[in-house]
Amino acid sequence: MDPNFKLFDTCDLDTQGLIAALNATTDAFYVSGAGLGLRIETAGCGGLTRKEPPERETTAGKRKASDEEEEEEEERLNKKMFRNQYDTDVTTWSPTGRLFQVEYAMEAVKQGSAAIGLRSRSHVVLACVNKAQSELSSHQKKIFKVDDHIGVAIAGLTADGRVLSRYMRSEAINHSFTYESPLPVGRLVVHLADKAQVCTQRSWKRPYGVGLLVGGLDESGAHLYYNCPSGNYFEYQAFAIGSRSQAAKTYLERRFESFADSSREDLIKDAILAVRETLQGETLKSSLCTVSVLGVGEPFHFLDQETIQNVIDTFEKVADEEEGEGEAEPAAPAEEGGDGTGDQDVAPMET
Repeated sequence: MDPNFKLFDTCDLDTQGLIAALNATTDAFYVSGAGLGLRIETAGCGGLTRKEPPERETTAGKRKASDEEEEEEEERLNKKMFRNQYDTDVTTWSPTGRLFQVEYAMEAVKQGSAAIGLRSRSHVVLACVNKAQSELSSHQKKIFKVDDHIGVAIAGLTADGRVLSRYMRSEAINHSFTYESPLPVGRLVVHLADKAQVCTQRSWKRPYGVGLLVGGLDESGAHLYYNCPSGNYFEYQAFAIGSRSQAAKTYLERRFESFADSSREDLIKDAILAVRETLQGETLKSSLCTVSVLGVGEPFHFLDQETIQNVIDTFEKVADEEEGEGEAEPAAPAEEGGDGTGDQDVAPMET
């Protein structure tokens, strides 16, 4: 033992004697014993420090605190890594009656580039935004021909859209070969919806992550349908899907009442203007959009870039002229007043 270290038993010394002994030296002491139960340290003469002994935590208390910390950490990780325990399988229902895998597929449609469809009584126009992954790559095709009287525009996973468009093309060919007549648009849309619904009811499949705007013309007139990954389908006068499509929907909602009687040229113009709404400030050019048309006596075909650019230049020129007229109108009242020399009898205004 260190000779400078001295151990006192509090059972042999009273408190005053112990303090006197501690103050008489510069060495450090440790006082032990059941009688006092205090730890006393000193760093020099008269420098007496008194500390209460730390409370001992029971083993049960430590275990309880540790279990609570582990539960909190596990709950935090679950919230961070998983939305819930009902989205791991497409056939698992949540307590609120939802299929989250189907909702995730519908969310994939919102992440794709915008696609727009409009119809009148005699024509259907499909348009989409050309979105390239980088400046060095070309854009992926978003509008497909199914038959001379049917076309489809997609938003979402392009690979899924390509597979479904091939299925639609096969159905149209088989119907034409069997019945020697064009396939009705509504019947094709029902077949497509049934195919999408099967993927929401099989655990070894996943829903198609693509939305389709199916435009066509048959004996009952022009039609525009939207097929959802959930297997639902809806008929519209005009509709837009994909990223930033809400701006296009707002534009279409303001003008859809006039679409039924619109001419082919006006329908194309409205489709391009709706595409421009989805760009949000980016300059519209013919290279940024694809437009297709089908109608009475007009099989499905794509408009060339020159035609699209001419339409863009036309309404941009009109917009510039309207802005010029709006700037010139406020100057008219100043000309009526003149420079004040025309009527000398008018008293000047008080200031």
